[in-house]
Amino acid sequence: MLTDDGKANDVDRKRDRTHPLSSSQTAYVQQRAATPRAATHIYKELLEEIISLRRKPMEPISEKEIAAHFGVSRTPVHQAVLRLADDGLIDIFPQSGTFVARIPRRALYEAILIRKSLEETTVKLAAEQADTTDIKRLEASITDLALAEAVPDNELFHQADTSFHLQINAIAGFPGIWNVIQQVKMQIDRYRRLTLPQRGRLTRVIVEHEAILDGIRRHDTAHAVEAMGFHLGQMLNEVKEMRNINPSYFIDDE
Repeated sequence: MLTDDGKANDVDRKRDRTHPLSSSQTAYVQQRAATPRAATHIYKELLEEIISLRRKPMEPISEKEIAAHFGVSRTPVHQAVLRLADDGLIDIFPQSGTFVARIPRRALYEAILIRKSLEETTVKLAAEQADTTDIKRLEASITDLALAEAVPDNELFHQADTSFHLQINAIAGFPGIWNVIQQVKMQIDRYRRLTLPQRGRLTRVIVEHEAILDGIRRHDTAHAVEAMGFHLGQMLNEVKEMRNINPSYFIDDE
């Protein structure tokens, strides 16, 4: 036996079958459903373009052009842009326009320090528990770095470098730590793209990775931590030099 609510729901269902949505109403519903997915997709695409420096600091961002490129309305584009602004990767100036943000020097220092601290922890754990299979995977990552250097292919090198650090985190067994690192390393990744083209930089990174692997292989936690600290600490020492080479890419945020 139906309750009053049941009768009402039954009537609604009958009405829905008798009076389907118009084409305009259907399009509206579909657009509302697709907007979050489109915004997420556009966000990821723009994020990669900014981090890889395909979109350089102070480059204008046109929501209209991006919407046309993806074949969507400006709504999901605007949502993606606002999210990137929250990440500190886009600056929105109401009277001037929207631009790719410059790299904030102090925030970059802070991000490097946070990452250094976290990865010193994960490499210590990895050195304590790495097995033969783990070591072989790390050795393969270093081989990938050498192959990318030989091309040379800086983007491929960056991917292999990230894979090496990700594998160390996986060996440590705390994926949540890598999630935190991902959140803080956006500006670091932009900065790293500037350092890789420098003469001798790729070779130095490989040597530093080999030192880290040596500590893990020998289960020497002190050596592994020291090697990781040196490797990531090098970025702190290079910031001033890179600011002199590309002054327009940086901003003092003190």
